Amino acid sequence: MFDIGFSEMLLIAVVALIVIGPERLPKVARTLGHLFGRMQRYVNDVKADISREMELEELKRLQTTIQDAASSFEQSVTREVNAAQTDLQKIAQDASPGPAEAAASPALPPEPGAPAAQLDAAPVRPTQAEAGAQLDLDLSAPKAPAGKTV
Repeated sequence: MFDIGFSEMLLIAVVALIVIGPERLPKVARTLGHLFGRMQRYVNDVKADISREMELEELKRLQTTIQDAASSFEQSVTREVNAAQTDLQKIAQDASPGPAEAAASPALPPEPGAPAAQLDAAPVRPTQAEAGAQLDLDLSAPKAPAGKTV
């Protein structure tokens, strides 16, 4: 640390022995050792605090970067979902017949070999509201009225 060699330390010890005296030299050496230890601990604590502050600042920057990326990803997913929903609603509106078209369209003929209960019943067509609900509810199949089989 101070780049002091063995011969220099020996010279300092001899001068200290002469100046301080042999009776007080062990007590002074012990006190200097304690002070030197405290100084080293203090320097190490300051270094640790500085490194913790640097890591904390780096983590804060990383956190803001991740939050920005997450918000941009969320916005892009929201835009895509809204676009897909709009497209599906347009398709549903185009596919569902209007009231005039529903009255003008003939009923589908029953399949050959169908049970008698189905031959008497007209085919079940979902309304526009039901078709929209089916698109919203994961394109589930329309439910048949009670008592009739599909």
